[in-house]
Amino acid sequence: MGAAPDRLTRVNELIKREVSDLIYRNSISPSASVLVSVTEVRTSVDLRNATVSVSVFGGDNIARRMVLENLNAARRDFQSAMAKTLGFKHTPVLMFRIDNRVAAGDRVLELLAEMEHDSDNQDAGDEQ
Repeated sequence: MGAAPDRLTRVNELIKREVSDLIYRNSISPSASVLVSVTEVRTSVDLRNATVSVSVFGGDNIARRMVLENLNAARRDFQSAMAKTLGFKHTPVLMFRIDNRVAAGDRVLELLAEMEHDSDNQDAGDEQ
């Protein structure tokens, strides 16, 4: 039983690489200024389903929605290409979701920088 997580980890990485390549080749992004990155793949234990988390950089909520719509429209093509490339007995059904963790982390860093800047300005005012 100890080998199952290692197998799932390898499968997740293979799917992540393949989906990343397919996103790049199929121009899923609505514009050149929007970058789509696969952040995580979680495959079910029976290898029938895989949830693909993607981050969208450089776009607003409309761009994120368009990316998700494009991914869902290309889902069957992606699965077909993966079946040929990866050679799994059963190709997982892909489900896409937007991953907001990176954006949330960026927002936290922005807030910390603002607090540091405010603190520096307040310290400079105290010295005068």
